[in-house]
Amino acid sequence: MKDLRDFIAKCEQEGELRRIKAEVDWNLELSHVAKKNEELGGGSALLFENVKGYKIPVFISAFTRPRRMAIAMGQPVHYSMQDLSREWMNLVTKKLIKPKMVKKAPLMENVQAGDKVNLYDLPAPFFNILDGGRFIGTAVYLVTKDPETGWVNLGTYRMQIHEKNKCGVQIIKGKHGDLMLQKYRAKKQKMPAVAVIGGDPLLYLVSSCMVSAQTDEYDIASTLRGEPIDIIESDLTGLPLPAYAEIALEGEIDPDNLITEGPFGEYTGYYSGKPSPKIFLDVKRVLHRNNPIFWATAVGRPPNDVVMIQSLNRTASLWADLKDMKIPGIKAVHVPASSSGRYWAIVSVKQQYPGHSMQVGTAVISTTTGSYGLKGVIVVGDDIDVENWDQIIWALSVRFDPARSAQIINRGRSTPLDPSLPVAAREITSRIIMDACTPFEWKEMPVPVDPDKATTEKVEKRWKEIFPD
Repeated sequence: MKDLRDFIAKCEQEGELRRIKAEVDWNLELSHVAKKNEELGGGSALLFENVKGYKIPVFISAFTRPRRMAIAMGQPVHYSMQDLSREWMNLVTKKLIKPKMVKKAPLMENVQAGDKVNLYDLPAPFFNILDGGRFIGTAVYLVTKDPETGWVNLGTYRMQIHEKNKCGVQIIKGKHGDLMLQKYRAKKQKMPAVAVIGGDPLLYLVSSCMVSAQTDEYDIASTLRGEPIDIIESDLTGLPLPAYAEIALEGEIDPDNLITEGPFGEYTGYYSGKPSPKIFLDVKRVLHRNNPIFWATAVGRPPNDVVMIQSLNRTASLWADLKDMKIPGIKAVHVPASSSGRYWAIVSVKQQYPGHSMQVGTAVISTTTGSYGLKGVIVVGDDIDVENWDQIIWALSVRFDPARSAQIINRGRSTPLDPSLPVAAREITSRIIMDACTPFEWKEMPVPVDPDKATTEKVEKRWKEIFPD
């Protein structure tokens, strides 16, 4: 799979795509159709082929079901989120594959520069009634490069259209794009940056992944794909761009030039606050393929594909972080989509020594993934399914003692999108570790009620006899 078009074709082949041929308005209507569809059990991915005032189709709700994530990763469509996360973790903890530089690219089929740049030529939706404007960047990734080390970063940041050649970029403090921006500020230079839509769907998946600094997302995506992803070097910015991307907005960001941006209806189900000054991408050139496809995500209250993406990539990256720590006994990891794909993690462990389960809990919040935004870790035994909330609640009920088994950490790195915190105090959050494991060192353990193995096998053999219908 090379690009978004391959992904769409495969989704359609698997019955995971619906083409919307009726005219739909980009102004609120498109996003509301998508949201209603998502609430119906996740819904199909949608391709709006007749967007009012545009000839460019809009693809939306790409990853609201695990089946489509499996398609994007080239894995069996029956794989669960746990299966996909485990596969991701296994791949990225091996030697990474570098992308391949090529000379020609479909992305260069059309070029608009200077006065011909007009972001309103693209069918960016107006998503929610209180949004600050039209957002061109929801399913998008920003390509930047460290001016000192050459490290290339792909980061997902929301982008609002302000003028025909300007779009805001919300890069949160401490994100890799922000670390690079600070270096350009110190050098009194503008940062070259390119907003990319489309290409191999894995690029969008990994762009919101929590990976270690100095690790290129192109390498992660190539490794997950099992072969190098084709890239070209831009003659304008010098940045590497996906050869098979649909659209690229090339320009630069002045660290000290701000524009009022927002609010926006975020994946948490809340608006992100009052309009505030933020940096913006000054677009010098637009590249796009012939007959480009615009990719967006409906965001808003879960379910949505943003929280599904975060559940997958944060589960996988947290699992990989813990594996790199070489902590024994970890059986499964899960960052639920229902926690907005970010705020809670459940880890199962086969205990091997006293304090083992709490070690796992403290390790989680010390990882690259767990150190940002996470507010709670639940550690369970290896007999608990980390995706089964009934089993998790049972473990919390019969193995967890609040005085013994809970640890609160008062200061951790937060996200400014956390609506549980006051708008003016969202840089720091508290965290809780909940150890829902029976202590390893207990001399007398509670005896679980387990089915008799021989009788269970007998019942399974007679099942159709007992229940013929």
